[in-house]
Amino acid sequence: MEMRPWVVLLGLSLLPSLALAAGKCERLVITGSPDAPPLLWRDPQDPTHLIGATADVLQQVAKDLGVKIDLLYGGKRSMALDEVRSGRMDIFADAPLNHAELDNFDYIHPALVQSDYLVWTRKDSALAYATATDLHGFKGAVSERARLSREFDTLAEQHLTLQRFPTLTPAFQKLLLGEVDYVLAGRYSGMAMAQTLGMNNDLIARDTPVDQPGLYLAISHNSACNDPWLRGQLTKKMTELPGSGVTEAALQRNLERWKAQLQQPVGTPTQ
Repeated sequence: MEMRPWVVLLGLSLLPSLALAAGKCERLVITGSPDAPPLLWRDPQDPTHLIGATADVLQQVAKDLGVKIDLLYGGKRSMALDEVRSGRMDIFADAPLNHAELDNFDYIHPALVQSDYLVWTRKDSALAYATATDLHGFKGAVSERARLSREFDTLAEQHLTLQRFPTLTPAFQKLLLGEVDYVLAGRYSGMAMAQTLGMNNDLIARDTPVDQPGLYLAISHNSACNDPWLRGQLTKKMTELPGSGVTEAALQRNLERWKAQLQQPVGTPTQ
């Protein structure tokens, strides 16, 4: 069973957090997917914490609200979701909307991030893409870590030929070798990977997203911090974010941060 390093980090501070259940919560423990750069990934300098664009945006939101947050690694994605369901952690930062989970979470609308998944091809590809139906009959690839919408996953299972790889790296390598016709990848993660692998001059991303899953803040029903004040304030902040430029700036900053990390000799998680 995977160890939960955040447990030690929380230590005795858990008791004051629980004591705030009856009033405004001053401290939130947040987790999320540990393998979704440039949005979220484990800090190589401190693997008990998560870093990335989502972390930066949430730190700014918390500052505006006068609330302290710890953005901690809670294990692989399924384990981190369990930590939030139980209330041991308060919020999951990048949850796709899942109606089956409404008994466990309150989803804050609108989404924190709309994640654009693009169709990447070789620049000399004859594939004419405008909608997902144009991918019928072609061989595609995708990372197992991709967070595609439930609707698109259903469409893909029924109509597309998609090979799944552990990370984006082998998917792009297969594309360059001509063993697949296209790769589905996030706008920013695909851009960073193509540049890092030296494929930037050989690959192209089509402009129209094939899928745009929303990633939401999901507050546990079992969290001592889940109250109307917090939900209302977070909803207000999520509504203000799209026009603020904060998210876009954080994405660009963390895209460069992740690219620099990928170029380090020590291996780090990639999407």
